[in-house]
Order: sequence, then C-alpha cells, then structure tokens
Amino acid sequence: MTRIFLIAGEPSGDVLGARLMSALLAQAPDAIFTGIGGQRMAELGLVSQFPMSELSVMGLAEILPRIQLLRRRIAETVAAILAAKPDVVVTIDSPGFCLRVLRGIEGAGIRRIHYVAPQVWAWRQERVKKFPGLWEELLCLLPFEADFFAPFGLNPVFVGHPVLESGAGLGDAARFRAAHGLAADEIPVVLMPGSRVTETSRLLPVFRDTVAQLREALPLVRPVICAAAGMVEAVAAHTQTGWRRPPIIVSGVDGRYDAFAAAGAALTKSGTSTLELAMAGVPMAVTYRVNPISAAIGRRLIKVSHVAMINLLAGRGLVPELLQQDCTPARLCATLTTLLTDPDAAAAQRAGFGAALASLAAPTGLPSAAAATRVLAS
Repeated sequence: MTRIFLIAGEPSGDVLGARLMSALLAQAPDAIFTGIGGQRMAELGLVSQFPMSELSVMGLAEILPRIQLLRRRIAETVAAILAAKPDVVVTIDSPGFCLRVLRGIEGAGIRRIHYVAPQVWAWRQERVKKFPGLWEELLCLLPFEADFFAPFGLNPVFVGHPVLESGAGLGDAARFRAAHGLAADEIPVVLMPGSRVTETSRLLPVFRDTVAQLREALPLVRPVICAAAGMVEAVAAHTQTGWRRPPIIVSGVDGRYDAFAAAGAALTKSGTSTLELAMAGVPMAVTYRVNPISAAIGRRLIKVSHVAMINLLAGRGLVPELLQQDCTPARLCATLTTLLTDPDAAAAQRAGFGAALASLAAPTGLPSAAAATRVLAS
C-alpha cells in the first residue's frame, strides 16, 4: 500500500487535490490518504486533520490576527506527518502554510512533492533562493514555470493544468434557464467574488452596486453569483439587503458550469476562475480589491504586467483588469456594458482564449494523471 499525506489549504487546492486523488487511485488502487483538505477531497475518503477553512486567508492584514492559530496548525501538521511516516507528502499550493510544513519535516527521510509552483516569478522573486531543500520535486501547472525554477536546482516538472479536465465548457444553458425560471430575453451575468470570506465581503458590495448601475442601461441583466463550497450561506447573507432584485446563487460544479453556458458576460476575481470562464467562452472582466496595506506592499513587489491567469498565458491584456482603485461600480459597469453590447469586444476575447488554454496541456495524457505518475514514482 502507498501511504500519501496530502495538504490543501484553500478551495482551489481542494479541487486539485480531489482530481489528483482520483488519478492516484486509478494508478494505485490501494493508496491510503491522510492529511488536510476540503469537501471535494473528503468525498474521496480523506478525513481532514482540521477544517481546511482555517487556512483560507490571504493578505498580510488578514493573516496577522490569525498568526498564532496558523503557527499551531503548522506544528500539529508536522507532528502528524512524523507520526504517520507516509511514503510521500504532497503539499498543494498555499505556500504560506505548506512550505513551512515541508521545512518542518526536512531531514525526516520522507519524500516531499509540492504541487502548484509558488508564484515567485510574479512577485518577490528573491524568495526562490529559500526553496532548495524544501522538496524533492516541484510539479508546475504553467508552461513557463519549469524554465524559471530549473536554474535554482528545484527539480521542476511541468505536468499541465487540471482545469483542462474540469468540464467548464460543457455546461447546459437550457438547463440553467429552466432551473431558475429565466425569461428568454433575460441576460445572465456571472459574478465570482472568490472563495474566502475576506474576498466576498469586499467584492460583493461593489458587485451589488455595479449590477444596479448596469440594470439602468440593460434592465434584462440578471446577476448570478457563483458561491464557492462552504460560502453559500455567507454569500446569501450578503445579498439579503441592497439588491434591487435578488441574485441567483449557484454552487457546485454543475450549477457553476451551467451558469457559464448561459452567461452573456462575467465579472470575476483573478485566479483559476478566469481559465474556467475562458474554457466556456464567456467574455469577462477581472477585478480584485484587498486591504490597502496589502495593496501598497504588493505594488512594490509585483514583477508581472498582468494578474489574470488568462492574460499571463496570452502574454497580453486579453481581458480587462480592474484592480484596487479601478474596482469601482462605475468602471466595472462600463466594462460589462461593452462586453454585453459590443459583439466585436466579446469576439476578440473568445478568439484569444483557445491559444492561451492550449499551452496548459500536459506533455502526455491528462494533467492530473501526469501529476499522479510523478507522485508514485520511486
């Protein structure tokens, strides 16, 4: 039996972890999993050491109040790994937590793999010098990452991006419209405020006011909020007041992808959601807002010209990015109005999606299977 200790620290990592677990079981049916994960990984049999939601924080100002809890959870996780003595530890993204755990088990003779390369190529590139000794292999999702990390002796392997396995482009628009009683002329606009409480609390009020302005010019617009796993109640609470017409709230893979299929446009935070929307051919605008202190620090350290993943892959501003001071209802409304009323603007985005997504394909086979093969390699 192969004993695998998996760690995911946020919903996107939970999705990656679940796909990896499925691929591992296909190649090693006797694999035994322990570790930390969310709902998707639990459905495949993982009993999490503690709630993954405790780790889902982002930004310096958000982390500081929880620093003692995070330190305790790091120590508990290191102790659990040393007690379990698994054949391999696979940490998935969440570098703030995972890399400290990997350092904590250094020298224990346990093989370590980090899945999803830290985005030091984007900001604070000097951090890469701290990584040697943290893992035996680094599994990269983006095609340019292996070339970045190789000179530092970090054993990077490009395995492709599992978003290509998501089925994001296979939603059913008719099913979505029927399920939510939409009239034939109503125009769903997808809103994706993120998977963390801090993200939704900042972005949903802006999205609410954006939709209010948008509906003045386009009264047939119907907002659809895609809520992350475990966030449905929080999202619903945010929409109880101030919305002139209650938005449709969807969760789960099928509901989200059906919404994509029906959508006229989308407004999303940066991240993997931009890749899912691109797979579904949904024209989009990307926005984000963090604590002003975190933003000020980030502006000094970011080394890339784009923050949206789809733009990084395209190598240009394929979709608009409206961040921080540009994350305003007026700016967002104007951008969405263009996407909904100008066929050329929407078509220009769709034309660029294909090439960008093609660069994410694994060298051979499916990305999750390629990652599983590396995990199981002796």
